[in-house]
Amino acid sequence: MKETILIAEDDADIRDLLRLYLESEGFSVVEARDGEEAMRKANSTAPDLAILDVMMPRMNGLELTKALRRVSAIPILILSARSTDNDKILGLNLGADDYIAKPFNPMEVVARVKAQLRRAGRGGDLLTVGDLTLDVARCELRRGGEPIPLTPTEYKILALLMRSPGRIFTKAQLYEGVSGEYFESSDNTMMVHISKLREKLEEDPRNPRHIITIRGLGYKIEA
Repeated sequence: MKETILIAEDDADIRDLLRLYLESEGFSVVEARDGEEAMRKANSTAPDLAILDVMMPRMNGLELTKALRRVSAIPILILSARSTDNDKILGLNLGADDYIAKPFNPMEVVARVKAQLRRAGRGGDLLTVGDLTLDVARCELRRGGEPIPLTPTEYKILALLMRSPGRIFTKAQLYEGVSGEYFESSDNTMMVHISKLREKLEEDPRNPRHIITIRGLGYKIEA
């Protein structure tokens, strides 16, 4: 299965150049022209790595890095015409994995993409928490070896939780991570999805062992 690279860049020429080189190396490419579109694409396509330009409209690359890090551990490469140490440090502190100054050699970008993917071990990505195993590439869940069918939304929620076992996610973080839309505090949709997930995963859904409610904060997954 091809690894997917998200390119978020408002300059069409740069997007085209990167897509050409990445596709020639066998990658699948998803493009976005601004930060908000990139966040929606990240939620809908679950890319293996993101290349983000700093100076984008609607949500700049640094803001997007921070937003992605709340819901994903994928490698992030920052592109910027600003190459000062302060900019690099800020990007890395927000969660970026690498920083590439413009103008750049597209072959170097491809080499860094490959290096980050090797380091992240994205090939054959299996998430395991206790007796739960989620095959990210195939979107398949097994409990103790037995397959459990999930809806696309349930899969996205569970993938977010299983990528960070023990981390507490608020309802807003889960909702925005799955849908890419702003969370309204009166919306009970996420509670319904969590309830249905528990019915599928837990031996006793009323006393869950895996998906735990942290009163007043949100949800986390435990072994």
